[in-house]
Amino acid sequence: MPRQSVFDMDFSKIYSALVAKAERKGRTRAEVDECIRWLTGYVCVDILEGLTYGQFLSLAPAWNPRAELITGSVCGIKVQEIEDPMEKKMRQLDKLVDELAKGKPMEKVLR
Repeated sequence: MPRQSVFDMDFSKIYSALVAKAERKGRTRAEVDECIRWLTGYVCVDILEGLTYGQFLSLAPAWNPRAELITGSVCGIKVQEIEDPMEKKMRQLDKLVDELAKGKPMEKVLR
C-alpha cells in the first residue's frame, strides 16, 4: 500500500496531534488555536471539519506575513530554507507548536 502524503491526511488528525503535543507539555488547546489563528487567519478551527491538511494550508484566509520570521529546525530541516511553499507552511505551524510546547511565552511564539 502506498504511503499517504501528510497533505492528503484529514486536518482533524493533524490538529489532534498538534494539540496532544502541546497538552503533553502543559499547554492548552486554546493556545494551539491562537497559534493557528495568528498564522493562518482562520477564526474558528471547528469549522474546518472535512478538510485535508493540504486544503487547510492552501485555503488559509490570511497567511501572516510575519510567518517569515519563523526560523529554526523541525525534524532537522531548517524552516527558513524550505523552498516548497506548502511544506514551508506546514513546518511553520509545526515550529510554532514546538515552541509553545517547549514553554516559550505566547508573545514570543507569535513574534
